Amino acid sequence: MTDPQALRVAEALIFAATDPITEQAIASRLPDGTDVPALLAELQTHYAARGFNLVRRGAGWGFRTAADLAEELKVEHTQERRLSRAAVETLAIIAYHQPVTRAEIEEIRGVALSKGTLDILFAAGWVRPRGRRRTPGRPLTWGTSEAFLDHFGLESLDDLPGVKELEAAGLLDSRAAAGAYGNRAIDGDRLVDTGPEAEDTQLELLDDDELLGIG
Repeated sequence: MTDPQALRVAEALIFAATDPITEQAIASRLPDGTDVPALLAELQTHYAARGFNLVRRGAGWGFRTAADLAEELKVEHTQERRLSRAAVETLAIIAYHQPVTRAEIEEIRGVALSKGTLDILFAAGWVRPRGRRRTPGRPLTWGTSEAFLDHFGLESLDDLPGVKELEAAGLLDSRAAAGAYGNRAIDGDRLVDTGPEAEDTQLELLDDDELLGIG
């Protein structure tokens, strides 16, 4: 039989430890000659059918949630994050200028575009590769996706607001209008699109291997 008091002390030490505690550390708090392995074995048996178990982790011991309860304890939260100003500006430029290359986005914004900005928009499913320009270097172009239309409640790109609407809503500085929003918002009342036929003369469609390499 193990000493009940020693068993309680060992249990308390393991419970209070922030990291797995070694047998030597437990033994240092118990009377000399205490059979620490026997205490641990008894505690393991006691907690085997409980919501948390005593388990060995490397050289130490600790209480951990019973493995078979992992699914029961899983909690999922939806966390909404605001897009950075750079991401919002990039998304707007893509929407109004598509198909547009990274270099063109940078030229319109006037600052370099970090890779992470496009990654965020691509991961959200709001932008997608549209093809490669038939120009030196064959730069990749970007456009918006069906998910972009769905998220912002648009039936088509023709429903994008014009410059006057954006200015009236306080969402656009008129000094930046021409550069940032381009042809699709030229009049504020009527949207202009180059159409798929015009795009075909400028772009080469991506093949499967190229699509897999995007990210």
